Amino acid sequence: MVEPADSLPRRAATWIAETIAAVLAARPRCSIALSGGTTPGPVYRALAAPDVSRGIAWSKVDVYFADERAVPSNDRNSNFRMVEETLLSQVPIRAAQVHRMEGERSDLEAAATDYDRALPPALDVLVLGMGADGHTASLFPGSPALAERRRVVVVDSPKPPPRRLTITPPVIAAARHIAMVVTGAEKAAAVGLVREGGAPVTAMPAVLARHGVWFLDPAAAAQLARGTG
Repeated sequence: MVEPADSLPRRAATWIAETIAAVLAARPRCSIALSGGTTPGPVYRALAAPDVSRGIAWSKVDVYFADERAVPSNDRNSNFRMVEETLLSQVPIRAAQVHRMEGERSDLEAAATDYDRALPPALDVLVLGMGADGHTASLFPGSPALAERRRVVVVDSPKPPPRRLTITPPVIAAARHIAMVVTGAEKAAAVGLVREGGAPVTAMPAVLARHGVWFLDPAAAAQLARGTG
């Protein structure tokens, strides 16, 4: 769906809140995985707003992460730090319900294996973003991780910081509900290729989330022939 840039964070946050409520109406707990990057931050702030947040039974929500940089949790590049500052510190959720990727560990392979074991069989909600190159989570074009069957792996990113942990295609495929949030004119070409251009996943990894609900501002949607949702 295409939303004005100033209302998109609120619209995406409302969808996330409503989806969590729908999940909890059907089962006792809801698992959600969050992404880092610049685009999701405003969405998390909107989700933490009192009028949206109060409708969420936070005691029943388990928070996971889609990817993480190989940095300490208090580093300015840490996805956990961004989510903590914009959302987690603003809502009534216990630390035990937040399952972060341990990007600071010296043995990242062990960290990936441990996180694979910690993930539920299927995430209820997965929030993703997309880069101008079509990457999502830390799955970049041409990455060997696109063929992985393990659910969490260590990858090298073309963007700094290079070493990262990321979920893989099986996690995205199993997710029950996906929100893809994309803003900015620099991503319009990639949005067009993913949504309407038939791009292969090896060239545009965001194709993995094509079936999700896409939240686009007009600039990101500029090369679409019609609205999307």
